[in-house]
Amino acid sequence: MASSTKYIFITGGVTSSLGKGIIAASLGKLLQARGFKVTIQKFDPYLNIDPGTLNPYEHGECYVTDDGAETDLDLGHYERFLNIPTSQDNNITTGRIYNNVITRERKGEFLGKTVQVIPHITDEIKANFYKLGEDGKFDVVITEIGGCVGDIESLPFIEAVRQAKWDLGANNFLVIHLTLIPYLRAAKELKTKPTQHSVKQLLEAGIQPDILVCRTEYHLPSDVKKKLALFCNVQLNNVIEAMDADSIYDVPLLMKKEKLDERVMTKLKLTSKENTDLENWKDFLGKLKNPTQEVNIGLVGKYVSLPDSYKSIIESFTHAGASIECDVNLRLISSEEINPDNITQKLADLDGIVVAPGFGERGFEGKIDTVKYARENKIPFLGICLGMQVAVIEFARNVLNLKDANSTEMDPNTINPVIALMEEQKNIDQMGGTMRLGSYACDLKKGSKSYQAYGKSKIQERHRHRYEFNNEFLKIMEDNGMIATGKNPETGLVEIIEIKSHPWFVGVQFHPEYKSTVLTPQPLFVKFIQAAVDKKIK
Repeated sequence: MASSTKYIFITGGVTSSLGKGIIAASLGKLLQARGFKVTIQKFDPYLNIDPGTLNPYEHGECYVTDDGAETDLDLGHYERFLNIPTSQDNNITTGRIYNNVITRERKGEFLGKTVQVIPHITDEIKANFYKLGEDGKFDVVITEIGGCVGDIESLPFIEAVRQAKWDLGANNFLVIHLTLIPYLRAAKELKTKPTQHSVKQLLEAGIQPDILVCRTEYHLPSDVKKKLALFCNVQLNNVIEAMDADSIYDVPLLMKKEKLDERVMTKLKLTSKENTDLENWKDFLGKLKNPTQEVNIGLVGKYVSLPDSYKSIIESFTHAGASIECDVNLRLISSEEINPDNITQKLADLDGIVVAPGFGERGFEGKIDTVKYARENKIPFLGICLGMQVAVIEFARNVLNLKDANSTEMDPNTINPVIALMEEQKNIDQMGGTMRLGSYACDLKKGSKSYQAYGKSKIQERHRHRYEFNNEFLKIMEDNGMIATGKNPETGLVEIIEIKSHPWFVGVQFHPEYKSTVLTPQPLFVKFIQAAVDKKIK
């Protein structure tokens, strides 16, 4: 297969959660800073078609792209680091691969042949490896293989990587293996054996890693590096140390120091188009590490025991806080533990409150109490997706006095369904991919808080929800001070609500956090933090 695009595959060994996504994003950033056009894709070995139906406790948040794909949270890292959008083609699961092959088999496209893992499943995997590189838009495609080498479910992916080397040719193909070098306290030693075993499993599958990236809590002495090189069949200068970092945003600079990008370019025979331009990145890190002010923000949701459930929101606060040199102390608070008796004690020292997205009624009343507290005490408030819907319900109950006001998601029989299903959603019985998903337009009211944040009247933001603001209640809401300041121009659906008499109270039906990146912080988060700073100064 002739290709001018270079393909890099990143595998992981010893344990999961080593940070393949961060290494992939950091390498992508370094190559991008040298002038190359780079994209990153993630192959996940689970059988779900996509993560859309997974509980956040299973896999962290579900990230949504402009084209409406529900994807792995690593795609959020790719976008935050590279500052370019991803799509449906950037995240493939085993479920999708098998679904595609079985669908073709049912249509008779294999002409009566026996359909097998090799070659049919591996051919489908390879077709997806190469898809993003086929139109010449990218110089380098980085592919992260999820899971751990040795897992049964990732075997077809590993086999497809082995075959890819012969399709692409040695100069267009590179494997980086991310591994762990544990430190045994009792022996006071760094141990290379887990990495040796992990590389051995790769070799058994026919893959020789070109570069080892070694996660470690301590610096790797030269004798440890030499041992790794010798036993793992890797050149000494291709053993890269990846020390634990204070921030994920330090990793590109740490990898540059370790010359990861140079090693990759040498192997792939890439000649740099320009010197590495990371000035903007260094500016961001400088502000992040030297804040001049700080605020306490409460993030109220029901998945708080796994922070990855709110990964994009947490990172959005990092980007927005750094942009105004403010340290955001984000406190994750379980909405299930909030009630009218303890709410003051739980929320009293906060300078701003965010009510998080989510599905279902668990912790719902705690969110209602939270919104009431923020509204009555004039605390800067940002409601995201369900958080916006909760704000509407709270206002209807406590200002309009519609005591049973609710969403039909929580109470299908409510007499005052201020949040309800759109007509086209009512007969859907399948869960996956049936929501309003992806990027939609929104027109902003001039003079509103959201207009001041964005500085323009037309925006595009990403959605992931089924239920909508019920426009039958719009007039009574607006007459009493809750204003629809953002609407979809085609459907008239309400996208943003604000309370006029409040210093900063904004609820958005979309997910602004999905579009926040290091170099372009999300405007609503920036203004929300600024409002929290202003409240604190008063």
